[in-house]
Amino acid sequence: MLSCTALARAGPRVSPDRRRGRVVAPGIVDRVKNGTRLIRIAAGWLLGLMLAVTAAAITIAVVNANHFGPQQPVREYFQALHDGNGAQALGLLKPTTPTANPAVLDGEGLSTAAAHLSDLQVGDPHPDAGGKVTVTASYSVDGAKKNTDFQLEPTGKQWLFFTTWSFVPAPLPTLDISVVNETTASLNGVIVKMPAGRNSFAVLYPGQYKAAFANDLFQAPAVSTTVTSLAVRPPAVDLVTAPSAKLLTAVNNQLQHYLDGCAKQQVLLPADCPLSNHSDNRIVSPVMWHIESYPKVSISAYGGEWVIAPLTVKAQVSYQEQQLYTGEVSQVKLAQNFGFTAKLETSGSNVAVVPVVNY
Repeated sequence: MLSCTALARAGPRVSPDRRRGRVVAPGIVDRVKNGTRLIRIAAGWLLGLMLAVTAAAITIAVVNANHFGPQQPVREYFQALHDGNGAQALGLLKPTTPTANPAVLDGEGLSTAAAHLSDLQVGDPHPDAGGKVTVTASYSVDGAKKNTDFQLEPTGKQWLFFTTWSFVPAPLPTLDISVVNETTASLNGVIVKMPAGRNSFAVLYPGQYKAAFANDLFQAPAVSTTVTSLAVRPPAVDLVTAPSAKLLTAVNNQLQHYLDGCAKQQVLLPADCPLSNHSDNRIVSPVMWHIESYPKVSISAYGGEWVIAPLTVKAQVSYQEQQLYTGEVSQVKLAQNFGFTAKLETSGSNVAVVPVVNY
């Protein structure tokens, strides 16, 4: 008979399965446990991979919307306007170039136009035909609510996942300005040329543009206009130039000096003067003139020049005369109005008034 030790060496160890009444080899149990552990590890990796893919998809969607979406070029465009960076603004907008003066498409003229814009809100894109979209930007101009529509189109992919967008090219708006009897003006603080008193200026939108004219002798009240889109052409700006207070003072002073000189001449007909009187009798005393009221000066534009309206001076003459037939001496004191004209000549800040007297 075999001993117990021999029997133990003769075959594998077994363990009774008390629940099912079966006998399972210990190696099989270990392999089952190892397989279960591998399945759990694989499931964990698979779950992590799925979460990573989902996170990547979400990240791509967020980055695509916030940094590569059609709203982003609009935000960059508004920033370029505020910075006065015309090159960047035009590079983004890609407009067709009108035949117009570009004086305010960059620098101070552009940044001043955008300085009145505030509270910018860039809306979500709305689909248009052909894959294009419209993005509406809302903002305030000096407290007034305004909005501008921009149309954009996809132009390709960047880094395989991100869609790039560009503005659909369109012509720039133009602003027509005229100024009376001048060849320059200011537009948003920029001195611009006005040949024959007129010019047309290309402008970026949205923006507020203020035209004005002022120098020592003439000035025009500033006129502001807001350009918000291509759909509505901005109204023409007419600068109505008028004499400055300095010019009117200079003209009045020169006329008064001229008439005072006339009044100093002790004759009935002062030379080169509008004052005059006639007598058939002998003058037996000095002739005295006194200006009772000086002319009211009105200067207006006419035929491309500045003209002084006809003038009227009221003067009194007094003297004694002796009648030729009776020898009687009498006192004459007579006040009357005298009309004359004057030419206005200006050069820079210099003013010359040239009276014109017709006898």
